[in-house]
Amino acid sequence: MPTTPALVDHTPYERAYAASIADPEGFWGTAAAALHWDKPWDRVLDDSAAPLYRWFTGGEMNTCFNAIDRHVLNGRAEQAAVIYDSPVTMTVRTITYRELRDEVARFAGVLRSLGVKRGDRVIIYMPMMPETLIGMYACARIGAVHSVVFGGFAPHELAVRIDDAQPTVVLTASCGIEVQRVVPYKPLLDQALSLATHVPAHCVVLQRDMHRCELTPGRDLDWQVVAATAAPVDCVPLQATDPLYILYTSGTTGMPKGVVRDNGGHAVALLWSMQHVYGVQAGEVFWSASDFGWAVGHSYIVYAPLLAGCTTVVHEGKPVGTPDAGEFWRVIQQHDVRVLFTAPTAFRAIKREDPTGALFAKYDLSRFRTLFLAGERLDPDTYHWARALLQRPVIDHWWQTETGWPVAANCMGLGAFPVKPGSPTKPVPGYVVDILDDEGHAMPPNREGAVAIRLPLPPGTLPTLWRNDARFIETYLTRYPGYYLTGDGGYIDEDGYLFIMGRVDDIIIVAGHNLSTGAMEQALASHPDVAECAVIGVRDPLKTQLPLGFVVLKAGVMRAAADIVGELVQLVRAQVGPVANFKQALVVSRLPKTRSGKVLRRTMRAIADGEAWTMPPTIDDPATLDEITAALEARRPSTTPISPIGG
Repeated sequence: MPTTPALVDHTPYERAYAASIADPEGFWGTAAAALHWDKPWDRVLDDSAAPLYRWFTGGEMNTCFNAIDRHVLNGRAEQAAVIYDSPVTMTVRTITYRELRDEVARFAGVLRSLGVKRGDRVIIYMPMMPETLIGMYACARIGAVHSVVFGGFAPHELAVRIDDAQPTVVLTASCGIEVQRVVPYKPLLDQALSLATHVPAHCVVLQRDMHRCELTPGRDLDWQVVAATAAPVDCVPLQATDPLYILYTSGTTGMPKGVVRDNGGHAVALLWSMQHVYGVQAGEVFWSASDFGWAVGHSYIVYAPLLAGCTTVVHEGKPVGTPDAGEFWRVIQQHDVRVLFTAPTAFRAIKREDPTGALFAKYDLSRFRTLFLAGERLDPDTYHWARALLQRPVIDHWWQTETGWPVAANCMGLGAFPVKPGSPTKPVPGYVVDILDDEGHAMPPNREGAVAIRLPLPPGTLPTLWRNDARFIETYLTRYPGYYLTGDGGYIDEDGYLFIMGRVDDIIIVAGHNLSTGAMEQALASHPDVAECAVIGVRDPLKTQLPLGFVVLKAGVMRAAADIVGELVQLVRAQVGPVANFKQALVVSRLPKTRSGKVLRRTMRAIADGEAWTMPPTIDDPATLDEITAALEARRPSTTPISPIGG
């Protein structure tokens, strides 16, 4: 067992970190005092059911009240809470804290009128619009549990989430917009409901002018109509340990995991992070260029900025193409954004379109302060390009859907450290990160191993999976007793800087999105001509990784391989969604396996990425790797061009 970090007292970061580890109850109890509590907690950290830890047990509060109503009462009623900027519809709309409170209260009344009560679930399948945020807060106001599903997911994936969450109501919109393409949502939802076994009582549909849809009588309701006549409702006190939301993330079995976020610990951690990690103060404009459907969107578009009394930007557009690679600079200048948080993919796209920064030079970013990047590994080239262009701090930081807020970062509110490109710097207060070998022993500096976080995890992290404590324990807590297994590999250098090198399971990162290769393999295996298949993530200069399939056809199949590959691409698109970016598959005679039958995915990935590799001693037939190597070499000169973000 590694030793507890030495207690030091030099910089604000070191003092905060030491206090958070030596006395977590005192540290987080002090942080929690910045929020409004309807009833004080009995225990800051409840370890009575360890390893299922709970924070602030016995305490009562409401996340919506703390993020919205509290600021209306404390003098921020006329401050902008939300700036909606949609270059795809040429719309800019500002919503004050008072206006947001009133709209959320009315829509909470809509949910209440439809029978939604405390603990009920509401699925939200909507685009980047203020109404999505309003729907989320309306759930939080009355204690309903929301589950936002990214609009790019296919009907099958949506159906799986509907069956697992069993929502009373589904919120959706008639369409979303991808650059210049209108994407009708209602047919996707209708198909998902036809596939699901659970039937929600109602669907509330926001009709958009660019595409209006047909409503199903008796089930579907028009958002504007029901909101216009709804009676507003007040916030209800909730247990700090009550669930706020479920966010589904890819599982290695192909069955998504429902990450649960509680109310109390979540609010405490996010509020603390805004000031101490991101260095943002109340009244400033914070922009997280992400999507509501991802953890970043939940934490740093919807909840954290408003908990901190900031203005959040809801942007319905892309870093390039809406209309050009100067879009980020336009938004920052127009809305006085002080801090931007986005994925490295976005900056790689901007760099590709405007490598010399000609568009950047057209805008005044003199008041812009810091760029934060996360969601995938920040390559040094992108870091140096962004740093030279902006002449501002560029902060790499690392966290996961499960943690909900940063695990490692250069904490701008606690005195920044020198940057080491490729590293998210050091663990954030509250987290003890160790690098472990296969036996659970701590690795020395600069030696790569499994990245694990010592229990108990700090507030704001997942307390469990939705209605599945056993899967939570098995997936995250069993491999290394006393630790949470992140699923990432990496190392810590001699200065205590953490380096994340990539996933160690079958989750790949495509443009900042965690996607399961198991789900893609399931889609490929459903093709009638496919006998076996495997999917790996191949390094990509823009999107971090792109999926690449290998398929073995059934004996006797005489059809052209190109025709079958085209059908496989469409299968993955239909069953997983366009967000998978699955566009390539190679037909081979056999998959390389160990003698026990395990497919050698890691070796295949090393070959595809051009990395050094050795012949596995347990391989069943070395000739299979020769075929894979030849197939990949034949592919290299004609690699499919990189597609735009979200393509």
